[in-house]
Amino acid sequence: QVHLDESGGGLVQAGGSLRLSCAASGRYVMGWFRQTPGKERDFVAAISWSGSNPNYADSVKGRFTISRDNAKNTVYLQMNSLKPEDTAVYYCAVRTTGWRTPAATYEYDSWGQGTQVTVSS
Repeated sequence: QVHLDESGGGLVQAGGSLRLSCAASGRYVMGWFRQTPGKERDFVAAISWSGSNPNYADSVKGRFTISRDNAKNTVYLQMNSLKPEDTAVYYCAVRTTGWRTPAATYEYDSWGQGTQVTVSS
């Protein structure tokens, strides 16, 4: 198990921005997922160790950017033009094998505790 430390959630108005951070030591693929009550956890974005090959859900393309600072062992999710439907608990996840950036939750081995993002209309 890899320990993940998330931060950056909060309340923002529609059209606003937030940046989520996730700290984790190791050369891993890292991803962001989100979940609302009663629904499955959905893929948001993922990035390889090198920062290449970022993968995004269609619903966030052009609005969200995933990046990483390997010197700080931190991955970021910059969320712009937020919409009320982006409201969810956001989870950081680590994939400890391979270099692909898959969207399926079962591909990831360790998860953060989640951080709430609320977008008001």
